[in-house]
Amino acid sequence: MKRVSFAEFGGPDVLRLVDAEEPHAGPGQIRIAVRAAGVNPVDWRVREGQVLKAHPIELPAGVGLDASGVVDEVGEGVDGVSAGDRVFGEGSSTYAEHAVLSAWARMPEGLTFEEAAGYPSVVETALRVIREVGVQPGQTLLVSGASGGVGSAVLQIARDRGITVIGTAGVANQDYLRSLGAVATTYGEGWVARVRRLGQVDAALDLAGSGVVRELVELTGNPHKVLSIADLGAPDLGVRFSGVAGSMPDALAEAADLISRGKLHIPVEKSYSLGEAAAAHIDSQAGHTRGRRVVVI
Repeated sequence: MKRVSFAEFGGPDVLRLVDAEEPHAGPGQIRIAVRAAGVNPVDWRVREGQVLKAHPIELPAGVGLDASGVVDEVGEGVDGVSAGDRVFGEGSSTYAEHAVLSAWARMPEGLTFEEAAGYPSVVETALRVIREVGVQPGQTLLVSGASGGVGSAVLQIARDRGITVIGTAGVANQDYLRSLGAVATTYGEGWVARVRRLGQVDAALDLAGSGVVRELVELTGNPHKVLSIADLGAPDLGVRFSGVAGSMPDALAEAADLISRGKLHIPVEKSYSLGEAAAAHIDSQAGHTRGRRVVVI
């Protein structure tokens, strides 16, 4: 089969489309014929060698965690899923024609493979950070970098739970944030004053790693009410850095429920072929995403 691989840590140019042996489902796993793979910041951070403690790997290594596709192999001890089922979930080396998943759920009706591939990690992260930052119904959550995949999920999940969200994003994404139920404002010079004019902030999330943690602490008045998934220096300011995933099966089940109820929709901004994986990483690292990027097989 074809898969995207890298033999050394580095920039997007280390990615290669190579011939590889097909993986097989072990106990508690399934294998899918991949139709699409989600592009996540963790993908290029692993490629650069940034997050090896959380994601230890041996080189050469594949790329990707999220995928959607059709089940074609079921491992020992797995019930409730059969060959031919359409699923989305999380595994390893998902930028490939076949991939093994360790967590999955059936795709909700009406969801395309491209859309489905964009949900697993971002919904798990969104659910986790909302829980960990401790924001409650009736309170106000500030989200810095709100227009990307995780931000899109946070805004909609928070709205479903009765939490008011103030979201920051670029000028071009203001209407997008409003469409997801957020009170929108721009980042850049004077953004702290603009947020203050919008009301009291009870908790805040840094989703973009754009050097705003100190200001988020200032706005909430408490470093324990701020959480970052993108700034490794956040703990230096007493702010929690959340980089360890929680229960993916539970997150996938909740994602499927939210999607089925019409409470969650994350648009696909751009699709790439396997041979365009490097371009997908370049665009992901550049930021300013509205929704998700996916690799289509």
